[in-house]
Amino acid sequence: MQADLNVILPEILISVYSLAALLLVAYTGKDRMAGVLVWLTAALLTAMALWIGATGQGTRTAFGGMFNDDGFARFAKVTILLSASAVLVLGQEYMARRKILRFEYPLLISLSAVGMMVMVSAGDLMALYMGLELQSLALYVVASLRRDSAKSTEAGLKYFVLGALSSGLLLYGASLTYGYAGTTLFSGIIEAAEGQAPVGLLLGLVFVLAGLAFKVSAVPFHMWTPDVYEGAPTPITAFFATAPKVAAMGLFARVVHDAFGGVVGDWQQVLAVLSLLSMFLGAVAAIGQTDIKRLMAYSSIAHMGYALMGLAAGTALGVEAMLVYMAIYVTMNVGTFAFILSMERDGKPVTDIASLNMYSRAHPGRALAMLLLLFSLAGVPPLLGFFGKLYVLRAAYEGGLAWLAVAGVVASVIGAFYYLRIVYYMYFGEEREPLETGKSPVQWGFLMASAALMLLGIINMFGVDSVAQAAAATLVN
Repeated sequence: MQADLNVILPEILISVYSLAALLLVAYTGKDRMAGVLVWLTAALLTAMALWIGATGQGTRTAFGGMFNDDGFARFAKVTILLSASAVLVLGQEYMARRKILRFEYPLLISLSAVGMMVMVSAGDLMALYMGLELQSLALYVVASLRRDSAKSTEAGLKYFVLGALSSGLLLYGASLTYGYAGTTLFSGIIEAAEGQAPVGLLLGLVFVLAGLAFKVSAVPFHMWTPDVYEGAPTPITAFFATAPKVAAMGLFARVVHDAFGGVVGDWQQVLAVLSLLSMFLGAVAAIGQTDIKRLMAYSSIAHMGYALMGLAAGTALGVEAMLVYMAIYVTMNVGTFAFILSMERDGKPVTDIASLNMYSRAHPGRALAMLLLLFSLAGVPPLLGFFGKLYVLRAAYEGGLAWLAVAGVVASVIGAFYYLRIVYYMYFGEEREPLETGKSPVQWGFLMASAALMLLGIINMFGVDSVAQAAAATLVN
């Protein structure tokens, strides 16, 4: 028992902190503590990420194989915790100025992070579901945190209703899988599915994949994404676009390789179709958007399509490509949302893309940083985003999915249009009333740091590729 608890010690510490903080604020000034709690939570999540990255070695399991601590889980956890910490710090001033910074916010984020950590370490369908629901229940609440806004309330309700539907699909798939495999452990399912898997087991796999596809907002399970991204407060939209996406992709990889690694040909087709649809819908639907948050929603759908392309390859290189892509994607999104958070006029947030007309004239430094991030999101060489796409395209090609790689290139060219349209507005649009620049040095710092990483990362990716390679090797044997 002691050995099992040692394996899940980071999750225990974050959970205990969250519950202790809840007790503390119940007996003190509640929302007066919110700002301090944001910084404390961010510091704890960063410390946990550094601890997991520095001390984790080898592969350990807990609770009879229900929980895995391996290189793959540690890579995903470090990415999740650092992105959650960055978004917390990034949005603190924004939420405080608009009087929506409540003590529940950082604690719900930390509890959802615990759920994500369980998701990427799951070795059993029950552990998978527990982690998924802990993450989702916290996110349903934070999506509707702005209580006086109809859009925010609608976002939370829509996410909750559709999230419950996806959970039902996933549970039905899990029950079918259990019925045919006789166990909920991934190690038992992979034995039952070896060679020619029963049709019922494959049906269970399809339902589980459908439930997971909702969490990564892959087409055709993407319908909640644009409305939730637009309706939720911008710092929470930034959170939706980063950590939960890494967790869901990590869980996707865990399920298909750990539980169904013996029938790659069966799930490869499903993932390839999800990837193709997501890339093209994300690229085409974003063209007509005028709200930058809705545009980022369709952008995230397209990017999840590219990440799924890596996973669809069904190889260790595919998992490595997916991990590298997600790390780069999160970095780009943190910088982009740092810019979106700074867009305001008369002290009110602005999300209309046309308001960026001739932005470069008033704020040349910020405009240049945003240009680098947008070019990187579009996959323009030689920026880091290009190498992320190159990784997944290569994995798909070598995995026998050359048609999907070609489709990915075409979708990338289409998608470049809406990123370049924002650049056009910033540098060549009709001059209008200028936007105010956000006064937060934290937002400025994240924007500049992310843009710099897109340039400097092309030298050696700061070693992320080699760590991802080692992480993928622990998952795909």
